[in-house]
Amino acid sequence: MGGSVSGSPCLISPSAQCEIVKFAKKLLGESEVEAVLQRLDRLTQEEAQMTVAQTLGVVHGLVNNMTVVMEGAQSFF
Repeated sequence: MGGSVSGSPCLISPSAQCEIVKFAKKLLGESEVEAVLQRLDRLTQEEAQMTVAQTLGVVHGLVNNMTVVMEGAQSFF
């Protein structure tokens, strides 16, 4: 796994993470673990996309507000 899921830092040491994955594979079966990890990866990517979309929306609103303020300030001069 390499210490991260979708680029996010992992708080568990790589050796501990490896042991957890081995345990989960024994407990659930390897194919089910892989399916769960793929779903987690997809959900993490979707969450990142939503965060980017929300951030762009906030920036767009701030730029619009700044433009209105600047146009109002220019009308006073």
